[in-house]
Amino acid sequence: MSQHQDKSAKGQPGTALAALSGLCPDCGARTLFTGPVKFADRCPSCGLNFASYNVGDGPAALLTMVVGALIVALALGLDSAFHPPFWVHIILWVPITALAVTWSLRVCKGALLILEHRNQAHEGQLADPDQAKPDKDAAE
Repeated sequence: MSQHQDKSAKGQPGTALAALSGLCPDCGARTLFTGPVKFADRCPSCGLNFASYNVGDGPAALLTMVVGALIVALALGLDSAFHPPFWVHIILWVPITALAVTWSLRVCKGALLILEHRNQAHEGQLADPDQAKPDKDAAE
């Protein structure tokens, strides 16, 4: 087991709790975010460079669709049960949608960064480009 895995296992909360709290995956300080969904450049406590991790935009697309489907289902249920005027829907669902997407995006991005750090994940690459090429002499 590597030193990184030992460190994350000792006293560090699980991925879900760490993501919910915005904890640094290395030292556990609450320093992962500087804004609602913006990562800090580095952890001021331990110096871990958060910018080196690639979380991507996948969580944003997925969460927007999931939260959108949930909000539409709730809005249709409210409309069929109580038949409120349209302005009630606007006042109710616009802020709920914005908060739900922002909160879930923050948690998912945090979880992905934490998992990438704990699993020491990196972009895929060939070990040695020269080894990947077939040997011309062997083919003849």
